[in-house]
Amino acid sequence: MAKPVLLNNITHQHLRVRTGPGAEFGDNQMAAPIVAAEFRQAQAHYPIVFRPTAGDGFEALALFGLAAGDNLFLSNDGWDADYVPLAVRRQPFLIGVSGQELTVHVDEDNARLRCGPDEGEAVFLEEGSPTPYLEQVNSMLFALHEGMLEMTGLIAALREHALLEAFVFEIELADGSERRLEGLYTINEEALAALDAAALDRLHRAGFLLPIYMVVASLSNFRVLIERENRRYAVPR
Repeated sequence: MAKPVLLNNITHQHLRVRTGPGAEFGDNQMAAPIVAAEFRQAQAHYPIVFRPTAGDGFEALALFGLAAGDNLFLSNDGWDADYVPLAVRRQPFLIGVSGQELTVHVDEDNARLRCGPDEGEAVFLEEGSPTPYLEQVNSMLFALHEGMLEMTGLIAALREHALLEAFVFEIELADGSERRLEGLYTINEEALAALDAAALDRLHRAGFLLPIYMVVASLSNFRVLIERENRRYAVPR
C-alpha cells in the first residue's frame, strides 16, 4: 500500500533512493502509462496502446510484456532498452496540486527507500537544498503533469475523429503456450487515412498528428515482445 507524504527537507533530510531497475522495486509490470511527449522515444522499443480509465477516459500505455507482472525488458543486468518511461523513472515520487501550486510527494513505503546511508541517491544536500538528482525528479514530475494535460486534448481529438478502435491480440509461443491481450485500443488506420485535409491540418496544428503516427509505428514492436518471449524457450545449441 502506497504511503505518499509531502516531501520536505527536514523530515526527509537524509532520505536516499535506490534508482536502478529491479523487480523488487515493482518494475516487473507488463506496462506503464506514458504521455504524448514520450511517444517518439517509446515507439522505438515498445508497442503503444490505449486503455480505458474510470470516468469514460483513456490513457496511453507502453507495453513491456504479454502477461500481467511480466516485463520482458527487465533482467538481472538492468533494463534492456534505451528509453524507460517517466512513470517508471520518477518512482518513488509523485506530484500533487495544492491550489495553483505543484507539490512533490514521496511514497514512504516504496522499496526504493530501503537503503543504507551510503547507498542510492541523496535527495537533499546537507544545507537542505535539492540535490541534482531531486532536480531531475522535479523535471520529470513536471513533464508528466504537463503531459497529462496534453493527453486530455489528444484523447478528445482521437474520439472526435473516431480514431480509437478496440483490438484483441492472440499469439501462440514457441513452447505452445498462448498469450491473449484484450480490453486495449489502438489507432484505426482506415479512419486515419480517410481524414480530409482540414482535419489533418487541425490535428497537426494541435501537435497531435505526430503522436498518432508514433502509435501506428510502435505496433511493429509486438514482434519484439514475441521474440523476447520466445527466447525464453529457445533450446541452447
